[in-house]
Amino acid sequence: MRLSIWSDWPARLLIFSVGTMLLAFTTSVMAQVAATGVLTGTISDASGGKIANAAVTVTNGDTGQVRTTTTGVDGSYRFDRLPTGSYLLKVEAAGFKTLQVPAVTVEVNKTTVLDKSLGDREVPSAPTPQENLPNTPSSSSTAPSLTDLGLSPEQTQGNPKEQALLDKRTRMLKIHQRMGLITTIPLVATVILGPGAGGKSEGTAARDAHVALGALTGDLYGITAWYAIRAPRIKGTPKRGPIRFHEAMAWIHGPGMILTPIAGALAFEQKNNGEKLHGLAQIHGPIAIVTAGAFGAALLSVSVKF
Repeated sequence: MRLSIWSDWPARLLIFSVGTMLLAFTTSVMAQVAATGVLTGTISDASGGKIANAAVTVTNGDTGQVRTTTTGVDGSYRFDRLPTGSYLLKVEAAGFKTLQVPAVTVEVNKTTVLDKSLGDREVPSAPTPQENLPNTPSSSSTAPSLTDLGLSPEQTQGNPKEQALLDKRTRMLKIHQRMGLITTIPLVATVILGPGAGGKSEGTAARDAHVALGALTGDLYGITAWYAIRAPRIKGTPKRGPIRFHEAMAWIHGPGMILTPIAGALAFEQKNNGEKLHGLAQIHGPIAIVTAGAFGAALLSVSVKF
């Protein structure tokens, strides 16, 4: 009589436990991804005139993460998908004093509007005759600023486009890492059930559970890999030792995650037909072990500092 995974209560209990843990992890990941808000506003002078090309910087008070943008021709600025929390806002524009707002709160799924005035434009003092002479040593002890060296405020700020790409890459790689941890749960359970799935009896509950968990592992691994592959690349960013090792392991567990289910399906069919394992099915176990080992090493390489 053929046994089904749903008629064996230990197998049902295992599947229920794995599903509960997976749901809890997934809910946590989605909650963290969704916990963002929007900060926007307009920068003007004392007369109400809009200031274009002003550099607006926000710094997260909890994480220290910095994002920068510039105001448009209408003096407006906007930060989308800011993680919730308290921020330090700084506004810099040529000819005006720097403005700082120490505590700006960004709430989840809300738009915070913060309009600010930089006051009157600073009037430079008239130069003395000595200052008009070329190559004359300055009597001031103050070191020259970046503006004195000929750099505009826009040039002294970070590139908003590259900063946006960096923020997107950071978010996607964090999700990639969390999904990798989630994938570990069914992966370990699949490996544990592997010896029982290789029994001589046909259609055992352990074999059915092994197949179901293997399929779940493959699906989660595909999602995990998608976030790593689609994360934007930042040109000129050096790769540290752990990251190099992490990517090297991906060249092992990536093909392994493709070959393992193929070999497993062949092994499942041959076992149910009462045949002796042959061909690719015969090395299903070794492929799975190497794949799981490479996946675990890749996970540890970015989770443990060495």
